[in-house]
Amino acid sequence: MLKYCENMTRYERFQTRTVNIGGLPLGSNHPIRVQSMTTTNTLDIKATVEQSMKIIDAGSDYVRITAPSIKEAKALNEIRKKLHNNGYKTPIIADIHFTPNAAIEAAKVVEKVRINPGNYADRKKFLSFEYTDEEYKSELDRIYDRFSPLVKVCKNHGTALRIGTNHGSLSDRIMNRYGDTPNGMVESALEFIRICQDHNFHDIVLSMKSSNPIVMVQAYRLLVNKMIKEKMDYPLHLGVTEAGEGMEGRIKSSIGIGALLEDGIGDTIRVSLTEDPEHEIPIANKIVARYKNRFNHKKINRPCRQMINPFEYKRHKTLEINNIGASNVPVVVSDVSFLDNINLDVLVDLGYFYSKKNDKWLIKDLAVDYIHIGNNDINFELPNQLGAICSYSKWKSTKNKNNIFPEVKVGEFKKFKIEGLKFIYLSDSKDIDEEFIDLINKDAYAVILLDTLNEHGLSHQRNLFFHLINSKVKSPIIIGRCYENLLLEQLQIDSSIDIGGLLVDGLGDGIFISHRSCLSIEDVNKLSFQILQSTRTRITKTDYISCPSCGRTQFDLMDTTAKVREKTSHLKGLKIAVMGCIVNGPGEMADADYGYVGTGFEKISLYKGHNIVKKDISSKDSVAELINLIKDNGDWIEP
Repeated sequence: MLKYCENMTRYERFQTRTVNIGGLPLGSNHPIRVQSMTTTNTLDIKATVEQSMKIIDAGSDYVRITAPSIKEAKALNEIRKKLHNNGYKTPIIADIHFTPNAAIEAAKVVEKVRINPGNYADRKKFLSFEYTDEEYKSELDRIYDRFSPLVKVCKNHGTALRIGTNHGSLSDRIMNRYGDTPNGMVESALEFIRICQDHNFHDIVLSMKSSNPIVMVQAYRLLVNKMIKEKMDYPLHLGVTEAGEGMEGRIKSSIGIGALLEDGIGDTIRVSLTEDPEHEIPIANKIVARYKNRFNHKKINRPCRQMINPFEYKRHKTLEINNIGASNVPVVVSDVSFLDNINLDVLVDLGYFYSKKNDKWLIKDLAVDYIHIGNNDINFELPNQLGAICSYSKWKSTKNKNNIFPEVKVGEFKKFKIEGLKFIYLSDSKDIDEEFIDLINKDAYAVILLDTLNEHGLSHQRNLFFHLINSKVKSPIIIGRCYENLLLEQLQIDSSIDIGGLLVDGLGDGIFISHRSCLSIEDVNKLSFQILQSTRTRITKTDYISCPSCGRTQFDLMDTTAKVREKTSHLKGLKIAVMGCIVNGPGEMADADYGYVGTGFEKISLYKGHNIVKKDISSKDSVAELINLIKDNGDWIEP
């Protein structure tokens, strides 16, 4: 059974139970809640209270505070009292990792406790050995004994519990049986859920976080699938961990969180940015706002059955036509049809610069593959690497058709014989009839430009994909969406969800963001490439994994991340992690090539993969040491 949501073509939230968190209920038909986490030292009560108030004032429903030891757990009571005295009754969540005693202490005073099953009462030492069935059961018995006291305290005090699995923090036991997989993440959580159920405790919230949106989406879907099978209905907390900062963090978070919310999965979210925590809340609220009236979307006709495995990434196979489809990376199409004049300066914003001195084009990494010119003219010779798409009527009247290709409607495609590469505009399932299927399957030069006007657009376009796959259509498919009158941040969120949510399923051979009265074409071009980068479908620059910081971090994470980025941003394709603390660092780096991890007060350790290379070096010298490590391993390129 591949079911993981209530409905594939009609927006409908997955029905979970209500979990009461300090008088602010979560789950069921309650609003999707937003939250953030403080970055202060928890023992600095004044600073933690002040930052909590900033987070709450920004619109957060819950505030999470780290409690790595009993001292911090006890401090939560004083923090809670001071917040109440200032008129802030927002529920507090204690974030626990290794220390069961701290969790028990926190559960007596706060409204919710979060534990990570990968390192709470379990072992994570990156050891490699096999567990026999008897040894595995013995470990589960040990976990039962260590975890049960917390469950009993939560039950007695009315404290909710989040069982939050992180991709990079799976225990050695889970890793050896299930691997570093979404299935391992789910099984890790289910073991702890069953202990809770054995104690008749059900005030549980679940999460499956990863810095890779594809892994994150698959893990949540698989979790829901298994909950359906086992008749569980626990609320879900969504988040892409270590998403990073700026545009990258917003896009990566939007892709992972949005792909699930589109299918009605998720009851609370946290956008994890390497920025001040109050900056996370406006982004989270903009994501959630998309679904307040989504129930009223236009009906999607002709629902088609699920045509892909939603739990495994596999790119949909298509034909290769020019540089589109098959094993080619997804192409980027830029909309310039609304411009009054398309000149050489326009191409500079899209990654192309013509050098008169050398009589050649200079091409950047973020150079688009095609421009959509509509009915406009091109009065200069295009670079060989760049194609232009125009209306069919304009194409017919164009004398020099070199690198210029027509966009045709389905009716035109059926009526006229058009030689060479063509882009067929498709936005309605009724157009996928027998005549269309027969014609396109005989045409070796037809690329589909897939669009939608439905507010529930991801589901509509996915349904169109399913119809095409079901009809054995092998033509490459470019995902197109049109937006009007949006500011940059909202466009980043909307397009990342709408298009990125399809890319994480292996659907799409290109991306085309059309915009009216939105932004500069350069901003939209950067956005297009970042969506591809974040879905790992086309790598054009260094990929950064950085945590949002918390009270465990003992160096300036934001400043350090900026310095690392400044020195390494030219290392295309390399994955570099900048992690705040030893608690999450080695695990949450997941598949990073290099890791920069805090190990003490202004002390850093450097990793190559999961292997520690240099320990406890001064943060003052750490960025230079990271560069030396990259050089020593032959991955450095001079900028």
